[in-house]
Amino acid sequence: MLQTEVACVPAMINGGVDKTHYKQNHVYVGLDLHKETHTAVIIDCWNEKLDTIVIENKPSDFTKLLNKAKKIAGDLTPVFGLEDVHGYGRSLAVFLIEKGQVVKEVNSALSYSERMSYPTTKKSDDWDAYCIAAVLLRILDKLPDANPQDLYWTIKMIVNRRDAIVKAVTTLTNQLHGQLAYHYPSYKKFFNDVNSKTALVFWEKYPSPHHLTGVTEEDLAKVLRKPSHNCCSTRKAKEILDLVESDGDTTREYQESRDFIIQSIVRDIRFKAEEIKMVEKEMKSLLKLLDYKLETIPGVDTVTAIALVAGISDIKRFRNADKLARFAGIAPVNFSSAGKGKDKKSKQGNRELYAVFYFLAIQQIQVAKGSNLPRNPVFLEYYKRKISEGKTKIQALVCVMRRLVNIIYGMMKNKSEYVMPIVPLKEAV
Repeated sequence: MLQTEVACVPAMINGGVDKTHYKQNHVYVGLDLHKETHTAVIIDCWNEKLDTIVIENKPSDFTKLLNKAKKIAGDLTPVFGLEDVHGYGRSLAVFLIEKGQVVKEVNSALSYSERMSYPTTKKSDDWDAYCIAAVLLRILDKLPDANPQDLYWTIKMIVNRRDAIVKAVTTLTNQLHGQLAYHYPSYKKFFNDVNSKTALVFWEKYPSPHHLTGVTEEDLAKVLRKPSHNCCSTRKAKEILDLVESDGDTTREYQESRDFIIQSIVRDIRFKAEEIKMVEKEMKSLLKLLDYKLETIPGVDTVTAIALVAGISDIKRFRNADKLARFAGIAPVNFSSAGKGKDKKSKQGNRELYAVFYFLAIQQIQVAKGSNLPRNPVFLEYYKRKISEGKTKIQALVCVMRRLVNIIYGMMKNKSEYVMPIVPLKEAV
């Protein structure tokens, strides 16, 4: 229901009934948002286009838009519909809300469906804005109020920042693999992880075999002991030197420049590793402000917890766990016709949030190597029970995800800790 409308009931006027529909009290402003400019289309309750306004994405132009909308509305109330209230349209949404305007969040899937419903489809800023306004008019009372909160916006940004750094590290690691293949053909046998702390020390000090000329097993072991915390012994040093000798001479012209490339990549990886630590420290500070206890769930660290918060945002916008499951694309969707059909796995919803729940479900059913002890006996028993009922492994995993939605919804709603239920070990293993 609109913030400015209490109910859609006829009003009694002079003993009669005013049959004016509540939608006739508004004009509808659909906005197509971009980085530099916004396009607004204003329509009335009869879906008639009243005007088109193009403004720059800056506060001074926001006032122009509001004044123009009020002028066109006259005695009516303008209602604004925005697709992206957390990105390019966030500043405008905040401005309009602070000015006491009614701002609705329009899911991009709705405006896309409106655009594709015409026999001849077209694509332009003006047409996109009109489609948003048409959706706003048609399902006004079903659209959620825009609520761009600074804390959740910041959390989303810091999650994106960490993802970008991790992606950059992956790119650098691939580049390092490519360069090392020319210098050390057997480099993969040197260390288990090519960008581990010990490996990076080795690549930086000995970017190519000719730097190892005259280096003894003890000399190399001395270099490797400190970064490996004494895990790399003289035996490991001998193994590396033997592999280098068996590979043969790989020195070519301009070798120093190629050595520099490897050393540059190593420095960049180190820098980004430190940046990730700093970002994760800031993540912990932001999570403390919300007082959630998500990290009490086995397998959930700071990164996973804040990824959940970034995807879910304010938990209060979901009336129950079913709504959250549907938002994440975890709840099944019914496909039927003529009374026949069945529930199928959803391919809709927030796929980033879906991926977080998928990763978390995998964590819950893991079993430790050697000891065969489950990380979460309750979920492992539940997973095995679903498989015994005839479900496939993927279907059983989705069931685990759905159960996690219920738990996480309750924990965020009540700010409670996760309490592991007691399950006999023989049932879980």
